[in-house]
Amino acid sequence: MNRFRFIVFAVALIAVALSFTTHAQTYPSKPVRVIVPYPPGGAGDIIARTIGQKLSQAWGQQVVVENRPGAAGMIGAAQAAKSPADGYTLLLGYTAEIAINPKLYSKIAYDPEKELVPVAMGGILPLLLVSNPSLPVKSVKDIIALAKAKPNQVIYGSAGYGSPAHLGMEYLKRTAKVEITHVPYKGGAEVVTAIMTGDVMLFFSGIPPAIPFVNSGRLRALAVSTKNRFQGLPNIPTVAESGVPGFDLSGWFGYFVPTGTPQDMIEKLNSSISATLKGEDLAKQFLQQGILIDQMNPEQFGTYIRNETQKYARLIKESGARAE
Repeated sequence: MNRFRFIVFAVALIAVALSFTTHAQTYPSKPVRVIVPYPPGGAGDIIARTIGQKLSQAWGQQVVVENRPGAAGMIGAAQAAKSPADGYTLLLGYTAEIAINPKLYSKIAYDPEKELVPVAMGGILPLLLVSNPSLPVKSVKDIIALAKAKPNQVIYGSAGYGSPAHLGMEYLKRTAKVEITHVPYKGGAEVVTAIMTGDVMLFFSGIPPAIPFVNSGRLRALAVSTKNRFQGLPNIPTVAESGVPGFDLSGWFGYFVPTGTPQDMIEKLNSSISATLKGEDLAKQFLQQGILIDQMNPEQFGTYIRNETQKYARLIKESGARAE
């Protein structure tokens, strides 16, 4: 009897191993859904559809992008987190719903640390510090000098409390030890208009929306927020090299799956996405959209997110940011 049980157990182990191997080889065997928690046309939508098209070609399976906007990205994120952990639903999550909102809101409908597993970085979005050309500043050092000479009289706009633009300026404010005034708006487009009309003086903008106005002379580009210069704007210095050493802040999009998704699927997803990001045509296309590529394996991406979450948690606490 013991020998019989041993044989049954061995056969079962072999069956599981064969199933696992077949599983890894055949995935994906049906369409894959990517939830983007923002409206069509934005950076996340561009990333999801561009990469999705190439994944469809590589896999021979359709990649369906579903836009589920609302509640600062939290509606789509919650839907993805509660989806079956079968490898066929992915979230292309942004900094807000992954690293900021859980520290900004007292209660949200999902837990990104417990319910979502990092798969791969999708793209990094540097911010561009811009001003009204009539403002007597041409650099970050000039802003710091003006703010010290006129405390709280330098006014900056943001796309809302807790947005990367808000926390980025609070980061600058505290690092440079100056007092400047925050005016929140409902979106980045409103802030750009407010700068051009003189209602606010400064804004950490996404690069693509600001460039046409910079080129036309209606905005002045002062610095980029990342630690290295942005390749698409090589003549624009970083905040760090403009008088605020160590400054490094950006938005980012990354792929996630529900907790419990088989590891072999996670590894194949990462491998496939990484292979897609290596294409020169895609890198050039992303650069034109103000998006940087930084390939990471799941473990590296997880570490990156933990560091980002800690950084934003500190900025939220120091700034007194609140959800509205």
